[in-house]
Amino acid sequence: MNNFLNQLRYKLQRFMQGRYGGDQLTRFQLLSGLVIYLLSIIFRVGLLAYASFAMYAWAVFRMFSRNRVARMKENQRYLELTSKTRQKPKQYRLRFENRKEYKYFMCPKCHTTLRMRRGSGQRTVTCAKCGHQFEKKA
Repeated sequence: MNNFLNQLRYKLQRFMQGRYGGDQLTRFQLLSGLVIYLLSIIFRVGLLAYASFAMYAWAVFRMFSRNRVARMKENQRYLELTSKTRQKPKQYRLRFENRKEYKYFMCPKCHTTLRMRRGSGQRTVTCAKCGHQFEKKA
């Protein structure tokens, strides 16, 4: 049985050589297709089932595509469009982890998030982005 699985894995690796494979956009397509399919079951709307099938077909097409440059451009565009929504949770987690060491605040002029070490007292802060100077207590 182990030999059979190794042969199957080898054949799959050979088949996927030169093909694009999975990336973040493919994972999003597969997960959104699953959610749409579950909604089609819950609300009994057949059109949603076809939409989920289209999402799956598009994801499989992307994974098996040999046009790597086009697939990379698609994935890069997806990452650019979703960068803010993906980075917000990371920023909040980092702020929470560092809450005892740093105080976070926003520049009143350009609204850039800045941080200052806690316990440093009243300081004149210079924004790194716009150069605006203002007083802040840590």
